[in-house]
Amino acid sequence: MSSPSNKPSLGGQLKNKLIQQALERKLKKTNQMPVRDRILQQLGQHIPEKHYRFHLLPAYQQLRIINQGAQQMSVPSPFFRVHDGSAGATSSIDDQTYINFSSYDYLGMSADSDVREAAKAAIDHYGTSVSASRIVSGERPIHRELEQRIATTYGCDDALVFVSGHATNVSTIGHLFTPHDLVLHDELIHNSVLQGIQLSGAKRLPFAHNDWAQLEQILQEQRHQFEKVLIVVEGLYSMDGDYPNLAEFIRIKKEHYCFLMVDEAHSFGVLGQTGKGIHEFQNFDAKDVDIWMGTCSKAMASCGGFIAGETALIEHLKCLAPGFLYSVGMAPTLAATALASLDKMQSNPERIHALQHNSQYFLQQAKAAGLDTGLSLGYAIVPIIVGSSIRAAQLSDQLFQEGINVQPILYPAVPEAQARLRFFISCHHTEAQIDQTIQALTKYLKA
Repeated sequence: MSSPSNKPSLGGQLKNKLIQQALERKLKKTNQMPVRDRILQQLGQHIPEKHYRFHLLPAYQQLRIINQGAQQMSVPSPFFRVHDGSAGATSSIDDQTYINFSSYDYLGMSADSDVREAAKAAIDHYGTSVSASRIVSGERPIHRELEQRIATTYGCDDALVFVSGHATNVSTIGHLFTPHDLVLHDELIHNSVLQGIQLSGAKRLPFAHNDWAQLEQILQEQRHQFEKVLIVVEGLYSMDGDYPNLAEFIRIKKEHYCFLMVDEAHSFGVLGQTGKGIHEFQNFDAKDVDIWMGTCSKAMASCGGFIAGETALIEHLKCLAPGFLYSVGMAPTLAATALASLDKMQSNPERIHALQHNSQYFLQQAKAAGLDTGLSLGYAIVPIIVGSSIRAAQLSDQLFQEGINVQPILYPAVPEAQARLRFFISCHHTEAQIDQTIQALTKYLKA
């Protein structure tokens, strides 16, 4: 009889193979982990921390340097001051009343009793939010009522309201234009326009402030290289308080087959006998402009923005613009506030006339005192240029100590030599308040 074989059975062979494979997998994993860790560690040694640490980002570091410099020079920050209650021509800060030039509630609608009642009634009827994008289930009658009133004010086919003024420009320009297109804009145009152009991918070319002749020269040289071309200007420039000769821009856009967009964030409710904006002020047909943009947060004392124009434009944006399509609809209380403010503005133009008077008075008194008011034409916005960011911050603090609240505009928002205080004028400011402010400015600037 032969002796028993030492060779494992078939079942035993399979078991041993499975054990061996499991050990190999474990060994492979064990060997790989340190290698992976070493690779990541070596990779991390070649990536500067400033590329993955927020506190080391260059922009934040620059902000810290500015703040530290201000602290060393004993200049307190004028930003993020807490206002208690409504901030109009006056405001309460730390239980003290200040003459306030830092609010663009130009027509004093934010504290108006009728406007407040309209906002409360909207909350009672609709609730605090529409809780959805308008295309889904956020559409309310008050949205269309506001849009139709805006369209009627401009004499346009239709209008569309967005939940943010900044996003109105970003989404409209970003959606309508492409890398095949060209956008030409005033060199002092608002940041929201620049962001919209960047999103669109269109080529961007600035022209000198209010220089329609340079714009025309650029178009003569480059219009044929692009499909759509957009020209963007403001109705009233937010930093300087001046406005364009819009008739020339309309002529140019027609001759070169372009679209013309006017940002009326600061001119709607301010320019014109009834506050309809620059088309009323300069007496031309609003339909000569392709895209009217405005905000509800200035003269209408609400929040959000709007686009007004022909039906095809509004339908296009309503169904396809991401900033409208994918955003919650405007809150009912905000729509009601804007609508009530618009009603009051149009039925009581005395506030517009008071605003225009106060603005002209401020400008005249400032010039008479020898102050540098830059390009301002005396409509709601008057800068006092001091030529240094540090000096502007110091002057803002000195005026604050005198009971006057006004914000400095510093580099890089403006060139260093153009650093300034920016005064927003209200229809409710008094000549006495303006005189007091000019006297304080003169005292500190000429000390």
